[in-house]
Amino acid sequence: MTQNLVYLNGEYVPADQAKISIFDGAISLGMTVTESTRTFGHQPYRLRDHIDRLYLSLKAARFDAGMTQDELEKLTLEVWEKNKPNYDAGTDAWIIHNITPGQWVPSSGQKPADSASTVMIITLPLDLSYWADFYQTGCHAVTPFTRIQPAQSLDARIKNRSRFIYTLAESEVKLVDPKAQSLLLDTDGYLSENKGGNFFLVSNNRIRTPSTINCLDGISRQSIFTLGEKLNIPVEECQLLPYDVTTADEAFFTSTPYCIMPATKFNGLEIGDGKVGPITKQLIAAWSDLVGVDIIEQAQASKAS
Repeated sequence: MTQNLVYLNGEYVPADQAKISIFDGAISLGMTVTESTRTFGHQPYRLRDHIDRLYLSLKAARFDAGMTQDELEKLTLEVWEKNKPNYDAGTDAWIIHNITPGQWVPSSGQKPADSASTVMIITLPLDLSYWADFYQTGCHAVTPFTRIQPAQSLDARIKNRSRFIYTLAESEVKLVDPKAQSLLLDTDGYLSENKGGNFFLVSNNRIRTPSTINCLDGISRQSIFTLGEKLNIPVEECQLLPYDVTTADEAFFTSTPYCIMPATKFNGLEIGDGKVGPITKQLIAAWSDLVGVDIIEQAQASKAS
């Protein structure tokens, strides 16, 4: 496949030639605001929603992209059009935005007056093979020792590139089960999120999910509220404890790449009857209808290729 072009600060460069300074805020401060959008049938899904959330994160982080939301949306679609010929009909893409505050002077810890933010737009093939089996078997959700940072320290609604906490959590749950998926708790013991997605459970034909006081307000999370309304299934956000998962009928994660990942086990115990539940299946089917792509079939094809 021809190498993708990366947008980097006003230029298009081959991916293997895209470089930033070691003094960029991404490296010297660990400070990057990010978004990841995916395509369905090569059409970006809810791109403007992702961009709008990106700008809320930028405002909270107190730096900007140096362009308007409309300009970034237009530029993103231009990047995708340049790279789309590299993707065959069955392969969809990640569209990734990474924005940093730009250069910082190491000796003073200050941003030079003439240093603009660093803006990166990247497309990558969407490899769904890792999640393919979970649509049939469900995954094993495990609570790690590591806790999500309190909102008073870093609000989870600021979507940032740091995955230090999540990587620690993932390494801990893999000691329990090599294929386990982390379900982090906050410092009060309430359910939060996992390394890249939100969590939902189903009890008595009602869908419940943690409130955004301690987790990201995911775009895929928002899609569940929309689909629930369409299917006449109540969806509510609330504080949830591990007990609620243990006694639930069904559970699942949501995230941009896989959309819905069923969970059939929690900390070693079966959730419900230990099988992917009917409401979870309804939601996956409804999402597939919405985007015109069979989500399960695409993931299985990705694994087979």
